[in-house]
Amino acid sequence: MAEKRDLYEVLGVSRDASDAEIKKAYRLLSKKYHPDINKDSDADEKFKEIASAYEVLSDPQKRAAYDQYGHAANDPNFNGGFGGFGGGFGGAGGFSGFDDIFDTFFGGAGGRASRNPNAPRKGNDLQYTITLTFEEAIFGKEETISYQRNEECHTCHGSGAKPGTSPVNCSKCHGSGVIQVERNTPFGRVMTQATCDVCNGTGKEIKEKCTTCHGSGTESQRHSVKVTVPAGVETDQQMRLNGQGEAGSNGGPYGDLYVVFQVKKSDKFEREGTEIYYELPVSFAQVALGDEVVIPTVHGNVKLKIPAGTQTNTTFRLRGKGAPSIGGGYTGDQHVTVNVVTPKKLSEKEKNLFAELAKLSGEDVKGSDPGFFDRIKDVFDK
Repeated sequence: MAEKRDLYEVLGVSRDASDAEIKKAYRLLSKKYHPDINKDSDADEKFKEIASAYEVLSDPQKRAAYDQYGHAANDPNFNGGFGGFGGGFGGAGGFSGFDDIFDTFFGGAGGRASRNPNAPRKGNDLQYTITLTFEEAIFGKEETISYQRNEECHTCHGSGAKPGTSPVNCSKCHGSGVIQVERNTPFGRVMTQATCDVCNGTGKEIKEKCTTCHGSGTESQRHSVKVTVPAGVETDQQMRLNGQGEAGSNGGPYGDLYVVFQVKKSDKFEREGTEIYYELPVSFAQVALGDEVVIPTVHGNVKLKIPAGTQTNTTFRLRGKGAPSIGGGYTGDQHVTVNVVTPKKLSEKEKNLFAELAKLSGEDVKGSDPGFFDRIKDVFDK
C-alpha cells in the first residue's frame, strides 16, 4: 500500500500557511485536476487526494490533530493517543481515557451505553456537478438534473419485509443489535460486545424479505430535481438541496444533495469575483488619433471613446458591466485594457509612410531592410 503524502505537500503550502492560503491553493489545484476538466488518467485520484487534504487542513480541530499525530489522527481506529489522559480524565462522567482503552481491548465494554439500533438515521448525502458556460454563471439559470439515488422501496415502504409481514426482534440479540462474545485480551479471556451477525446490528430480523428490495428497504431509482443556479456563481461554489440525497433508515429523513458548480472559461473575458477583464487590441493610428470603438460585455455591446495619445496597457472601467454578487446587492465592473498591436507585415507604401513619420518626429530609425532608408531618402529628395 502506497504511503500517504503529507497533506501540506499535497496542497503545496507550508505548515504555517494561513486559512486563506490553504483555501487559495485548494481552489487552484481542484480546478486543475477536476475530472471534468483534466482528462489525465490520474486526475481523478489527484482530485480526491486534494479534496481529502483540504477537508482536514480547512478544519481547525482536524488540522491541529493532524499536526500532532499525522495521518493517524484521521484513522477511525485511532483515539488520539488514548486522549483521556491528556485532559485529566475529562468528560461528563470522568475517566474518558479509560473508556477509550476499554473500547480498544474489550470492544466497548467500558460501560458506555450502546446506540439504539432502531433509532431513525438520516440517509447519505450525495454530490452532483453542474457545468456552466461563462454567461450562465453570470446570469444564473434553472436546470433540471437527474441522478441515481437509493429511495424508499415502493413495495415495502422501507421496512424490507414482504407486504403483509413485518420485521421482528432478532432471535439472537433480542433487538439489542449486539451480542456477547468471549475474546482473548492481554488481561485474559473476557466477555465483550460485538455486532450481531444475524441482524447486522439492526436489532430486527426479516423472516420474509421484500421481493423488490430484497430486505434492504431501499431501491435505486432515477431522481430528478429542478436546480435554480444563482446569478454570479463561481467555480467550486456549491449549494445544498435538503432532502434530495438518499433515503434514511428506520424512518430517518433523506440525506442532502450538494450541487457543485464548474464554470467554463470564456474566449473573450477573464473574471475575478464580480470584476470582469477584457483586452482590446488597437492600432497605432487608433491610439495616436483617438477613436470610438464598440466593446463586448456580458450585458451587450457598449461604445468606448479612446482619447488621442492613449498608451498601451491603459485600462478603462465600464461601471456595472461586471458580474453580480451572489444574492444580488451590487454588480461589479468590466475593465478594458488597451493593447497596441504592432503590425508584422507592411506594404511598401506603409513602410514609406512610417519612415516619413519617423523623419518628421526627428527620430533616427534604422530599418531592418538593408537599403530601405536609402530608398526612402531618394523618395524625399525628388
